[in-house]
This record gives sequence, C-alpha cells and structure tokens, in this order.
Amino acid sequence: MSVKDTICAIATGMGGSGIGIIRVSGENAISISDGIFRGKKRISEMDTYTAAFGSIIDKSQDDRVVDEAVVLVMKAPHSYTTEDTVEFDCHGNAFLLQKVIGLLVAEGARIAEPGEFTKRAYLGGRIDMTEAEAVMDVINAEGNAALSASVMQLRGGLKNKITALREKIIYDTAYIESAIDDPENYSLDGFDEGLHENILGIMEEIRDLLNTCDEGRIIREGIRTAIVGKPNVGKSSILNMILEEERAIVTSVEGTTRDTLEEYVRLEGILLRLIDTAGIRDTADVVERIGVEKARDNIDKADLVLFIVDGARELDKNDEDIISCFSGKTVITLINKEDLEMVIDRERLEALLTENGCIPRILTVSAAENTGRRELGRLISELFIHGEAHYNDQIIISNARHKEALTDALRSLEAVEKSISEGLPEDFYTIDMMAAYESLGLIIGETLEDDLADKIFAEFCMGK
Repeated sequence: MSVKDTICAIATGMGGSGIGIIRVSGENAISISDGIFRGKKRISEMDTYTAAFGSIIDKSQDDRVVDEAVVLVMKAPHSYTTEDTVEFDCHGNAFLLQKVIGLLVAEGARIAEPGEFTKRAYLGGRIDMTEAEAVMDVINAEGNAALSASVMQLRGGLKNKITALREKIIYDTAYIESAIDDPENYSLDGFDEGLHENILGIMEEIRDLLNTCDEGRIIREGIRTAIVGKPNVGKSSILNMILEEERAIVTSVEGTTRDTLEEYVRLEGILLRLIDTAGIRDTADVVERIGVEKARDNIDKADLVLFIVDGARELDKNDEDIISCFSGKTVITLINKEDLEMVIDRERLEALLTENGCIPRILTVSAAENTGRRELGRLISELFIHGEAHYNDQIIISNARHKEALTDALRSLEAVEKSISEGLPEDFYTIDMMAAYESLGLIIGETLEDDLADKIFAEFCMGK
C-alpha cells in the first residue's frame, strides 16, 4: 500500500437508496475515472468544482452502459484529500456500486483502506490529527451536544488552542537555549520570574481543558444513568416509558428484575445509557442478592441516579436505606403512579435526600399513563448540558488519547515549576519543557508515530 496509489471506495451506506456515492482520489484519479465515464465532456477536460451527467461504461463488455451518473471533479490541492478527486453519484444499489468499484480497479485504482481519504487530508496538511478525529466524531455523534462539540473540534478549535500553548513553551525554551549558547547577547537575569508566571498560566489552561474530560465523556458515551429503587415501585415500567417501548419485563411480582439491563436512548437530544437495576432490599435469595449488589455498584459508577419511589405507598426503611447510598451523587427522584391516590410524604422525602447530601430534585410521573418523560429530559438537560450553545464556543476534551497527552504535558510542566521554585539552572528544566511540548504535539499529530496514526485512521469507516 502506497500513498501514491489512486484509491476508490463507496462513500455512502450499502443499503438501497436513491443515490450512492463513489469517491476516487490520487494523482491518476482523473485519468482512471475517464476510462469508465462517457459524457459530453471527458473528465480530464472539466474544470475543477464542476459536475457533468453521463454514463458509466464497462469496456470489457463493448462499452455496455452500467449506470447513469453525475460526476464531480475537484482538482488538487483544493479537495478533501488535497489530491485530484472524482466523485460518482450513481444509483444506490449495493451490487451496482460494487460493480463500478470493480471497473475502477480494472483501470488501475486500488480499494481504499478505512479512513484513508481522511489520512491523505492529514498527510497533505489540510487538517491536523484533532480535525481528522473530529470527522469520525461528527459521523458518530449522538445528540446535539456531541455534534456541536465535534464540529467545534472539526473547525480547528482544539488545534488552535494546542498550537498556542506549544508556541508559548517553545518561545521560552528557545530563549533559554539562546542565552546559554550566546550569553553576551541574551540575558537570563530575572527571566525565571517571568517564566514561572508563564508556566503557571499554561498549566492553568491545561487544567481547564482536563476539567472538561468528564463532560466530554458524557456527551461522547452518554450519561450513565442508574434506575434504582425498592422492588415493585415501577423501575422497569419507567425504563419502558423512557425508551417508549416494552423492553423490560413488568409484573406485579417483587424481584422480577434479577440482573441489570442496559439500553441507550436519546431524551430531549441527550444520550442516556440507562441501567435498570434489581430492586434493592435485604433478601435470602442468592440470585436476587447478586443483583442487589450489582445495583449498589451501578449507583457508585453512575453519572446520574433515577430514584424511583411509589407515590401510592408510604416511605419505609427500605427507601431510607437506598437513599443512604446516594451521598455525593446527582439524583433525580421520580414519584411514580401519579395516576393513583398519592399517600407519600413529600416533605419527608425531601428531608431524607437533604440529610444524605442530595439536592432534592423531584418529579411526579406515571409510567402507566406515560407522563413526565419530557419534563425528565428537560431536567437532565439543565443538569448536564447547560444548553446547546454551551458547546458552540467551548473546547470539550472527549478523546482518551487527548486526555492522556494533556496529563503528560501537565506533569512535565509541574516538574518545570518545581525546578524553578528550587532555583535549579535553566538548562535543567528545558528538558521537561520540551517533554511538555512534545506531549501536546501528540494531540495535533506533530509528534505522532506512524503506527499510532495508522491505528487511529483504521477505526474510520470505508470511504472516509
């Protein structure tokens, strides 16, 4: 496999559709495409950013017409890959699209590896690694928040931030090395004081980025939401209400849910990873007891706890014991069965939540009548998303690779700060400054090894 090869791939899904797109890129993209297309103009005669209608033909079958298509031409360097690029808009039949790919391969193209078009855009300098990764984030985004954060990164938000931090580090490092090599023209008198201030400022900016990691994980992977409560209060019914489908088994028998059940759902544009847990109570049943322990573990790991209580029953010690597990957690309490006569003491419920370190956030719902779903979505949005505009102008770190590189850079700068405080010679801490510079470079791909870059692009879909 060579980056000089001309590559081709189907860029749309393989299901039947009105249009299927085939992308061709490389130094021979135009001549290869010319070999299978017949229109009023040859593709080689077309101007860049123009389209033409014509026929795709099979030369091995006496120029038999395979399909009618619209062809688009984008000439280097003004294309996605920075190479000559041709796109065929064919009919979206999977067999037909594979046939056209075969014709292109017969003309000299090679089938692209996953992510190879974006990799060429990266190698051609049109995008950096953060923007390349954002391409897949945009494709895979679940909900408005994830999409907005991904588009922010795609537009260069993170790249610009990291580049600015690296420039600050390399400027100070270069000055120190110049002063060491040429002390007559560069003085380090008083330099440490200004450097110390600069390093502290860079460290603060990196910490600000790292502080968005939990939020980034949530918008990328969903809010891990544990549905908990004592047996037979309607947890599985609430799960079904949120999912808007009958996913969990619902019976009047206590302890029906023995294990955890996980589902993903978008609620008011927010991705939730819902975990329906076993009812929490003291039990002699071995299998049920294991489910109860899993429920407690899921509470500990949850970003959000949905605590379900039965509004038609009074609170009891079982409810109190469950609430005692909530210390430090974000909890929304759902009083279920509002369609029945309410006997629950709401004031006592609020007091119990407050005593156990929880802000009382209480909604009254009815799983039986499917009421309260929208109100729940709005409350979750207020707690976790802060409005869609929040992601239009803020850089959110949602990539584990970025988090690791930022953490390494911060650790190196902490070593620099310590060296300055201890009065060590300047040439001693330039090593750690360069380590921080290189760690940040990993994020944008400046210091990324080829095998890691290949691994990143291998996770892309075909045709992208």
